[in-house]
Amino acid sequence: HLDQVRKDILENTDALKKENEQSPVPFQQKAPSKDSILKRYQVNILVDNCNTKGAPVVVEHSPTYYNLVGQVEYTVQFGVMSTDFTMIKPGAALRANGGYLVIHANEILRDYYAWDALKKIAHYRQIKIENIAQRYGFAPTMGLKPQPVEVNLKVVLIGNPLFYYLLYSYDEEFSRLFKVKADFDTVLPYTQEHIHQYIAFFAEQCRTEKHLPFDNTSIARLLDYSNRLSEHKQKLSARLLDMADLMRQADYWARTEEADVVTHAHIDRAWNEKIYRSQLVEEKLDEMIEEGTIRITTTGEAVGQINGISIIDAGDYVFGKPSRITARTFVGKGGIVNIEREAEMSGRIHSKGVYILNGYLGGKYAQNKPLALSASIGFEQLYEEIEGDSASSAELYCLVSSLADVPLRQGIAVTGSVDQNGNIQAVGGINEKIEGYFDVCKRRGLEGNHGVLMPADNVKHLMLKEEVVEAVQEGAFHVHAVHTVAEGIQILTGMPFGEPLPDGTYPSDTFNHKVDIRLATYAEVAEEFEGKKETDE
Repeated sequence: HLDQVRKDILENTDALKKENEQSPVPFQQKAPSKDSILKRYQVNILVDNCNTKGAPVVVEHSPTYYNLVGQVEYTVQFGVMSTDFTMIKPGAALRANGGYLVIHANEILRDYYAWDALKKIAHYRQIKIENIAQRYGFAPTMGLKPQPVEVNLKVVLIGNPLFYYLLYSYDEEFSRLFKVKADFDTVLPYTQEHIHQYIAFFAEQCRTEKHLPFDNTSIARLLDYSNRLSEHKQKLSARLLDMADLMRQADYWARTEEADVVTHAHIDRAWNEKIYRSQLVEEKLDEMIEEGTIRITTTGEAVGQINGISIIDAGDYVFGKPSRITARTFVGKGGIVNIEREAEMSGRIHSKGVYILNGYLGGKYAQNKPLALSASIGFEQLYEEIEGDSASSAELYCLVSSLADVPLRQGIAVTGSVDQNGNIQAVGGINEKIEGYFDVCKRRGLEGNHGVLMPADNVKHLMLKEEVVEAVQEGAFHVHAVHTVAEGIQILTGMPFGEPLPDGTYPSDTFNHKVDIRLATYAEVAEEFEGKKETDE
């Protein structure tokens, strides 16, 4: 390079001796000026890592094609576009050469050309800076064509696991170029080490954002809310951004009250204010329940009717809402009719839960007689699609109540899925479900006969708000954790469930005896009807 510079200087000695002259005639072509010749001898440093310690780490938040690869810039003079080698600009991939390039998957996938260029860089290990229009033959004029630059870097894509699975399935080059996958959990084990790290995070937030001091009670309450976000008593949430937002809001309310320190009361207020800003839909539904537009019975008893609890996700806010479930049984061979499925309002998982009820009834009551049963189960005044099997135990209680003609307590709402053996299984959103039903009962007045029947396997997930905990401690509200259908029936009806005798029947004073007698009657009626039908034919 220096030899070429020396040769060029000797060839342009006369021009270098002259001072820059202004052409007297505009737009007249003139000899190269001294400045334009000297510019050829400059060096365009694309990347300077002299002060970088260790390998460079570049996080590109806007991975467009040019931000990733680099570009050749142009200037316009008198309507003419011009460029030179000093206007070659590097991209993030070149700045990360010898180190790591970190990119958000959802950002780069929005730009097809950038994603295609990234794969080429990873495959050929070189960067070719070029105008994208020239690359596809759309440029009317030719510009500079810098030589490809050899690179050695690691590309780290971060994002939702969904992007990984989609790319792995639909982009055949992805699995060959990106071979290492690392999953990061959203929860942490509740250990002393993690608690200390969590508290260190709180302290760092206070220092960097100049919050008021947080006392011991506020730290304890922050850890409680971290438990709640993780939906597990023995876990801490790894959603540190949400915890940082809660600290900012608590600090605001403490300053509003002119307090010297942030206490647990300020944490609670910040949490409650956040809920208040998002709960308009919940308030409207509670209002319709309170005025009777949506019929929810929370007192007395009823046959073939029970309150299930569904979850409504409003984006930034999730809450529970009771739903009235009813069942009717009669003689037939149609099995259980899922009204939501027939109306195409039932998801696949919910439909699976209803089919499981058929298996439970057949295995429990049809060992010595045919199951001549037809039944219909429906969610009353529910007009959106139903998904999930968390209401399958409530549907089963409702169904066998109709068969036995035994009323169920309407003050107790039910959640939990059931298997074919009658075991109650864990469900999601247990805290929101209990609190949603509690709010409905509270509006009507807690009389000590209200509560929720939930799976025992969900006890470890309970992180209820303080108001509900106090009501349970005072006996105004009850949370019943059950393992089996038998335990649930005894709570809902007050009758013993009943175990089968050696001859396959049940004791006369049990719930199962009433169900068994009704199904035996259905079987006899069906047999007589079939016999009469054959005689008539």
